[in-house]
Amino acid sequence: MSVHVRQETEQLLTSEGNLYGSTTATSLGSSSMYRSPLEGDAIHRSTGDDRQVGESFDNIPREKRKLGLFSVVFLIFNRVIGTGIYATPSVILRSSGSVGVALLMWLIGALIAAAGTTVYIELGTGLPRSGGEKNYLEFIYRRPKFMMTCTYSVYALITGSAAANSVVFGEYVIHSLSMTPSQYNTRFVAFLCLTFCLLVHGTTQKVGLRIQNILGFSKLVILCAIAVSGIFCLAGVPGFGVQDGYEKPRNFEWDKMWEGSGTGANAFVTGLYNVIWSFIGYSNANYALSEVKDPIRTIKRAASLAMMFVTMVYMFVNVAYFAAVSKTDILGSRRIVAALFFRNLFGPTTEKALSVFIALSVLGNLLAGQFSQGRVVQELGREGILPYPSFFASNKPFNAPLAGLFTQYLVSCAFMVAPPPGDAYLFMISLSSYSLAIINTLVSLGLLLLYTRPYREWDWNPPFHAPKFVIVLFCLSNVFLVIVPLIPPTRGSRVYEHLPYWLHVFVAYLVSLIGMAY
Repeated sequence: MSVHVRQETEQLLTSEGNLYGSTTATSLGSSSMYRSPLEGDAIHRSTGDDRQVGESFDNIPREKRKLGLFSVVFLIFNRVIGTGIYATPSVILRSSGSVGVALLMWLIGALIAAAGTTVYIELGTGLPRSGGEKNYLEFIYRRPKFMMTCTYSVYALITGSAAANSVVFGEYVIHSLSMTPSQYNTRFVAFLCLTFCLLVHGTTQKVGLRIQNILGFSKLVILCAIAVSGIFCLAGVPGFGVQDGYEKPRNFEWDKMWEGSGTGANAFVTGLYNVIWSFIGYSNANYALSEVKDPIRTIKRAASLAMMFVTMVYMFVNVAYFAAVSKTDILGSRRIVAALFFRNLFGPTTEKALSVFIALSVLGNLLAGQFSQGRVVQELGREGILPYPSFFASNKPFNAPLAGLFTQYLVSCAFMVAPPPGDAYLFMISLSSYSLAIINTLVSLGLLLLYTRPYREWDWNPPFHAPKFVIVLFCLSNVFLVIVPLIPPTRGSRVYEHLPYWLHVFVAYLVSLIGMAY
């Protein structure tokens, strides 16, 4: 298999320039035009000017690099923030037992996300080309050749699925239309949403980016407005008080703030697990670095800005929720906490507006995710891993990776339609999340290995270095995400109704064997 892949790669790279709009032919091992992580090529901090070196690392001509600072910021921001901030706070409060501990959990999650962002900035500045973890795993784990790439390719299709979020989008669209959600109407809207994402990014890339940026900026403005409204409520500003008929919260009185703490280690671990997943997405720009202007400088600035916005929004929106909704109401109601917030401050008639806000938030998340995942499939084609590599690597006919986007579209539609509601659907989501945890564990552990004596010949010295303790923190957080699903659930709670709780873990490791066999 490796001989065949090598031949495919060499054939592809000799014509790659035409596929991407460049007229210069390339060959494997040409350091001036194409640098493969498999060959151990990476940018050294002493190489020279960051802009020139970053844009010449991959053989994508400068005129094809359309993503500037603004677009990259919202590529990450959109990917991180989907529905979590509207619903997850009530789950975290239930796990923590108190408002004070819940806020501390969100702060811990922000610190871990900052560590992950720093790690991916280092990797992105050293290997500034599209593909994300594919490049980093290839560079670190070089033997047997192509084994890690093939294994990652299977994981990439699973983690890139947009099935779950597209169904959530369908549910909120149906709610906003005052209709009753069902298995069929929500999935029909989800299918339309996935098709829209495919067409807008696959045929009109500039329009897709504009829509994506507008949705991201609008999301930031709306969440800031929620945060400000809650702070005004807390400060007693006229017009922002809790309406009559609803319980007035006392969540920030010192005794009440810590009341209920100590729900047990298992509950705390569950809550922290959910918080960490709420911040996932900080590596999204790394999947599309070949299309970023001045990628080394841009990824350093954009990733930091995006995650700063995410952290501020998460913390202040949580404060806003607790300022306007009582702890009893949050824990006792079956409605999402954002709905309770809008009801308490602006009345029950605003619920439709909230459904629209959440649907648009999810749409931005889907657009950002599919934009990047299509590039991952394209990079696998460029590497010669997929069958018919020139087809998957090409930007024809609309100057966009339509083949890669269509591949992810088919996978997402299959995940959305094939499994029935219930255990099978939850299993697909859990499998995707656990696969991503495995990938991040290998990446963070690999980055630590690059600083050990056996790896010194790798000569890893990128333009940006994450502090070692930050890399260790990120590595430990991912080991945590890998281990926690192996712990049996507490008595009375279940991961699945009819399946063993560990099944998605077993299948995730089984999938890696499929990649190795390929």
